[in-house]
Amino acid sequence: MAIREFAKSHDDLNIRYEIRGAGEPVALIMGFSGSMRGWGEPFLAAMGKRFKLILLDNRGTGESDKPDRSWTLADMAADVAAVLDHAGIPRAHIYGISMGGMIAQEFALSHPSKTRGLVLGCTNCGMGHSIPAAPEAVAALMPVPGASPEEQARKGFAAACGKKFLDSDYGKAYLDQAIADIGKYPVTPIHTFMRQGAAIQGFDSWERLARIKSPTLIIHGDDDTIVPCQNAEVLHKRIVGSKAHIIKDAGHMFFWEAVDEAAGVPGDFLAAVK
Repeated sequence: MAIREFAKSHDDLNIRYEIRGAGEPVALIMGFSGSMRGWGEPFLAAMGKRFKLILLDNRGTGESDKPDRSWTLADMAADVAAVLDHAGIPRAHIYGISMGGMIAQEFALSHPSKTRGLVLGCTNCGMGHSIPAAPEAVAALMPVPGASPEEQARKGFAAACGKKFLDSDYGKAYLDQAIADIGKYPVTPIHTFMRQGAAIQGFDSWERLARIKSPTLIIHGDDDTIVPCQNAEVLHKRIVGSKAHIIKDAGHMFFWEAVDEAAGVPGDFLAAVK
């Protein structure tokens, strides 16, 4: 049975978190505008067979507080630390995707004693030293005034998912279910898109990456139009001793598109971390 609680952030926000599964603890950090529900049940079920999962609604999403004020990705990394402290977990593996991978970098840099293994999925080190996405791909993720949540989701998923997944019966059924589930959890407000977007623009870990000492796996789909796959190599070269794994024909949502690989490869990597 899952445990659902609130932790208090350093700036007095309520951060919703959930614990499920059993084993070594893994904190999962979702990406831009997404709540913990964004991981998808197939991926969570696969990971939960091997690990105790700590899921959180990033500030501005889900059941966490949604302030319309500026914050940084370092603030969001501090939210993860607050959740672990509230849950009584002194040290955990960290697995973040996209913006969540940037938060994971900040966490590993700010809280090395709390970080065991580190998995960085479909992410980069900030705009200054990264390979950018096509502007139209990024624009597809931004809210359109007047669009319904379903319309917004379909537009974003069409850009974020790989072509093979979008064209498959499995992918079409998965997206239909994901969109049907949107109304079952609080929708991310427009101001969160803007606040998280500004936090991403202010992020740059390039000069600090060599300070990451936790065993690190970088995982990326080779059909990612949101954060191009070449960014995996940028991180791999900068983080000493890191390993990289590229998922063939997968897009930005590789943890939906290739569940077995997205859970199995990082799972094996983290299980080997002492």
